[in-house]
Amino acid sequence: MLSGLRRRLIVMLLVPLAALALLNAWFDYRSADNVAEQQDRRLAALVPLLADSVIGEGPHGGDPPVLLLAPALAEFFKDGAGSASFAITDADGRVLAGESWLASIAPSTTEPEFHSEEHAGTTWRIVRERQQTVLGELVIALADGSDPRQRWASSVLFKVLLPNLVLIALAAFAIGWAVERALKPLLELKDAVERRSPRDLSAFDESASPEEVRPLVRSLNRLFGLVDAQAESQRRFVADAAHQLRTPLAGLQAQVEAWAQAANQPGPDATLQLPAEQVNKLRGATRRTSQLANQLLALSRADVRTMQTEPRQQVDLKALCEDLLEAHLDAASAKHIDLGLDTRPVQVMGHEWLLRELLANLVDNAVKYTPAGGTVTIRCGSADGLALLQVEDDGPGVPVQERPRVLERFYRVQGTGGEGNGLGLAIAQEIARVHHSHLDLQSGSGGRGLKASVLLETAAATAAL
Repeated sequence: MLSGLRRRLIVMLLVPLAALALLNAWFDYRSADNVAEQQDRRLAALVPLLADSVIGEGPHGGDPPVLLLAPALAEFFKDGAGSASFAITDADGRVLAGESWLASIAPSTTEPEFHSEEHAGTTWRIVRERQQTVLGELVIALADGSDPRQRWASSVLFKVLLPNLVLIALAAFAIGWAVERALKPLLELKDAVERRSPRDLSAFDESASPEEVRPLVRSLNRLFGLVDAQAESQRRFVADAAHQLRTPLAGLQAQVEAWAQAANQPGPDATLQLPAEQVNKLRGATRRTSQLANQLLALSRADVRTMQTEPRQQVDLKALCEDLLEAHLDAASAKHIDLGLDTRPVQVMGHEWLLRELLANLVDNAVKYTPAGGTVTIRCGSADGLALLQVEDDGPGVPVQERPRVLERFYRVQGTGGEGNGLGLAIAQEIARVHHSHLDLQSGSGGRGLKASVLLETAAATAAL
């Protein structure tokens, strides 16, 4: 926007200057044209004087006639030495006096005839007229090589156009500097807006801006206020939702788990017999609801634009993998799944709770969809200077054409069994984006199962930057 505004201002200021330069050249040409008309009138006035200057024949036959130049003619030839000439010819075109190159056919009328002619590299303004002299009717020709039109054509580049072009170039630099200085408050405002973090919605100081920019600053402050109010409302909603959903769902799940245990393993003295099938369905629904609430809250918090402003900390991926193994060991054992570790010490700079959420979703997906008796392996280590975090299983896997889509929210592969909301991989992908990476899905060893990997910058590489 600023670049377009700067260009528009410069063009709008330079175009009038260029128009004035052309107008100046046109006035200069008109001035030369007026001088040329005065020159024609002067030549026409000198022709009768040159005719009157013929006072007799030459002393011998064939000699030029005797001339006694009038003072005005003498001054004309003296001032225009080298650029003034004349010729006196008879009616047959024979030159009696003056320059032979001026000889021409006599004018058909008694009116003076004007024309321009090129001779010896000079453009001459020539007038010819029939005049009565003491020797009879003669043709008088006067030529002036100082044609203002010619002088204008030869000097227009150096005396008119070139100075104007230099003036326009200097004006362009001056105008560009002035426009740059004038737009500096807008540029500073732009830089201030770009430096703002998404969470910094404080108002700009209106008094620090020029009067013309203050309405824009006032509008920005009003927009920041509205966005801040909306963001604060959303933050309160997320916090309230986390409290209002997690606590009762956790209590409900604990109660249902107790009912399920009583229904599945009734004692001989049980006072309450519950239908096991219904209680197990209720437990499954409660688990799914609790998981969905937790995943939605995690997805809301794992926002790329929001988390970019949060400080990072050093995270030990090996310890993180060991914690997640312990957390999912019971679920894996219940399905007779071999949940193992293949870890090497590696540390990254990131958000510990987000990386924990990412790995938890990958392990939970692997355990959930791997059939009984299968294998799930959690890995971490270094690969090509980057930190590798990976979960591999030998379950049904994901078809190649479906892999981009399973990273979308609420998408599940058709025909997939087990419980799920289609959010686990979407959350993992969002968290990977927060850490400037992406979730890579490939087939497991031997073409079986799914291998989900994330490459992260190591803490040492981040410190070097």
